[in-house]
Amino acid sequence: MNSFQRYVVIIINFIFLFSCNHHTKNKEQIFYYNESRDIATLDPAFAKSQSVMWAIHQIFNRLVDLDSNMNIVPSVAKSWDVSADFLIYTFHLRNDVFFQNNAAFKNGKGRRLTAQDVAYSLNRIIDANTASTGAWLFNNRIAQHGFIALNDTTFQLKLLRPFHPILNILSMDYCSVVPHEAVEKYGKDFGHHPCGSGAFQFKFWDDGQALILQKNQHYWEYDKNGKRLPYLDAIDISFNANKAMEFLQFRQGRLNFISDIEPSFQDEVITKTGELRKQWQGKIVLEKQPYLNIEYLGILLDENNPLVKNSPLKIKSVRQAMSYAIDKKQLMMYLRNSIGTPANSGFAPSGLPSSNTDSVKGYNYNPTLALKLLNDAGFPNGKGLPAITLSTSPQFADVCDFVAKQENNIGIKVQVEVLQKSMMLQQTAQQQCALFLGSWIADYPDAENYMACFYGKNPAPPNYTRYKNKAFDDLYEQSLQENNDSVRYSMYRKLDQMMIDDAPVIPIFYDEVIRLVQPDVRGFQTNALNTLELKNVYFQK
Repeated sequence: MNSFQRYVVIIINFIFLFSCNHHTKNKEQIFYYNESRDIATLDPAFAKSQSVMWAIHQIFNRLVDLDSNMNIVPSVAKSWDVSADFLIYTFHLRNDVFFQNNAAFKNGKGRRLTAQDVAYSLNRIIDANTASTGAWLFNNRIAQHGFIALNDTTFQLKLLRPFHPILNILSMDYCSVVPHEAVEKYGKDFGHHPCGSGAFQFKFWDDGQALILQKNQHYWEYDKNGKRLPYLDAIDISFNANKAMEFLQFRQGRLNFISDIEPSFQDEVITKTGELRKQWQGKIVLEKQPYLNIEYLGILLDENNPLVKNSPLKIKSVRQAMSYAIDKKQLMMYLRNSIGTPANSGFAPSGLPSSNTDSVKGYNYNPTLALKLLNDAGFPNGKGLPAITLSTSPQFADVCDFVAKQENNIGIKVQVEVLQKSMMLQQTAQQQCALFLGSWIADYPDAENYMACFYGKNPAPPNYTRYKNKAFDDLYEQSLQENNDSVRYSMYRKLDQMMIDDAPVIPIFYDEVIRLVQPDVRGFQTNALNTLELKNVYFQK
């Protein structure tokens, strides 16, 4: 810990001792949170990063949403039908959803949202002129003229072939409904003048300083007691890149929650077993739940690549030995304060509808078996193995150092190479790293999103390892055609097991969403995608 970090810890403890009960009075229902990363746009067509998605989610609605258990629930669409061949989805829209008031509309008054707006919004994503970062969602999936408004309250989507995660895709912020009037009025600046039908509407934005969203007084949703949502009057988003200062502001009561904790201060707040330390209990609330993110070691397997031709990593038993050599439980406890769980199962993390960690057998810590596998491969105690370079970004350098020491314990010499994140992404995409630390965060909550990383016909990304297995590819293609959920989920688990047995990756840990929340915050829920949902939030001492 450097001198600045020690100084901040002293300040934290001072605040804790002398001002724990002096939270900022919040007479108005204003929710404060900080973004350590900038927000470049509020246009849903570019909802690529979490910081952008969190803000967009408050302003716009989608046809469907995900609840806290990752189930599809109605939103603008109150119901839908699916054809017998699973190619046509017909959505029946609510007739009481209105766009927020905006100068783009006649007399500045928001109009009713219709099926034509849904068709316009989705067509806008796939329009090359938009250059949306979400266009890939519908590539080779939607029929020509596949987004159709049958009338004002009926929208139809036509697929080229069955694709069951389509509803999950429609719940993504990319698929938010936008009014054509606002897009046409503001043009490329629509992202700085957003207009939707969500619970909060755009009020003020000073780039890099503050973003204010205010309550949409005409929002269409009500709670179970008939009270109109949202409860909050406004959302105030600050932009402070310093995570240490963000934590200080939270502790002072100037922020209502923070997501993640600066690693330097995790030990001050969380025990090695992942619990809130005693001195913080009753003062702040720790919320954790599975996050659809896996951290793993990827192993390049393309034998046409010079990096692979003479690499011992092309031998399956060597890859398996490396998997057994890592004590993931110890890694999680001492480097992660038990935030997350050891990845001793497959590649698809818990939190997915198809998850069943007991049915996919991965690699538990077993150095004895690791040594046996090395011996069977002709490398007793690692003798004869060349040094292996493990590439990583600075964020996970400590994890990779731990892995390297564990591998060295069984005679596998691993050297850690730290690259800037942009360089890491470039080199892994161009197959320039033989062994690398990778992450995969689900775009949508379906295991297909994870199995696609190993489909032989996919490039990098998502198939960064260039894994190819005909049996895997055949079963993957069958799973896309399977209409029965339970059968399809079973296929996903078989795919996961098949791939894990071949060991093109070494799963390290399944991540968790971690949030520190002020104790007076109520109705604050998240899900395994770490969605920020604020329409149900209110304050109560």
